[in-house]
Amino acid sequence: MSEVNEVLIEKRDGLGRITLNRPKAINALNHNMVTQMAKALEEWKSDDDVKAVVLTGAGERGLCAGGDIVSIYHDAKDGKTGSLDFWRDEYILNAEIANYPKPYIAIMDGIVMGGGVGVSAHGDIRIVTERSMIGMPETGIGFIPDVGGTYLLSRAPGELGTHIALTTARLSAGDAIACGFADNYIPSENIDTFIEALASSTLAEAVAQFAEPAPVSELVAQQSWIDAAYSADSVPVIVERLRASGIPEAEKAAEAILGKSPVALSVTLRSLRHAKDAGSLEEVLNEEFRVSTAALRSHDLVEGIRAQVVEKDRNPQWSPATLEDVTEEAVDAYFAPLDERELGLTSH
Repeated sequence: MSEVNEVLIEKRDGLGRITLNRPKAINALNHNMVTQMAKALEEWKSDDDVKAVVLTGAGERGLCAGGDIVSIYHDAKDGKTGSLDFWRDEYILNAEIANYPKPYIAIMDGIVMGGGVGVSAHGDIRIVTERSMIGMPETGIGFIPDVGGTYLLSRAPGELGTHIALTTARLSAGDAIACGFADNYIPSENIDTFIEALASSTLAEAVAQFAEPAPVSELVAQQSWIDAAYSADSVPVIVERLRASGIPEAEKAAEAILGKSPVALSVTLRSLRHAKDAGSLEEVLNEEFRVSTAALRSHDLVEGIRAQVVEKDRNPQWSPATLEDVTEEAVDAYFAPLDERELGLTSH
């Protein structure tokens, strides 16, 4: 498929339509797609024919499975830096979406992971369906939640975001709304009609007409043990608390955490705590860029993608191998200033 068609961009019925169009890859984002999205959004800002923007994904499987991690793998393995250029433009786009002057409506149908969350969950109206499966799976590949994900996760009720980040738990439609990743539930069979209605009615009227009560969140139902365990300041203590709780779901969570990259988990926990105290999304994205830059040079990112995606042996050899072996210095290194290479976003 030619580069031109990886994102379909059109103006129709007063709407700016962006369709991520790599259905075989569940619309995984690459640099070209980010650039095209940014260009369209910039043009539509001052276009009176565009009253709102609608983001959808081609195919039946999902809006977006995240960034193109195979290209990140080759970049990291070969010591190249193309991924840094991609992340820079991607994070700038995430901030642009959050501050967009016109309504930005994201249809989070099917799979929405990692970078897919970045181009949808910072929007104004975020729609989920019965097929939605939303997640930040980064720690499973030796990476750390980015695209403003730590900002969103840190603002979920109690410690739900910490649980989601460390275990890479998948969110249902009900979970996503309860955790602040989405706003409204519309059954997938009504999505096309909802978008059509946007042309002839106001956004509020269209949402009121099609939105249905959100399904119950299974995650919120478990918040008491989640809050008790994940309020700890270190991942080993969190795991200890989960294991000691006597609750089967908590013990499963402990096992899930222990399969992830120890250093990525430790960095993620610190990132979430920093994000919670941050004054803006831009401040968080600036720090995430520092963290991602360090991750690109790490052993665990290459090893994690190799094990999960490239060779698929599902047996990553993390270094350091255990949570206890992760030093403060190793975690500190991920937050080191980048001087002239900083992302440098300023708060709106």
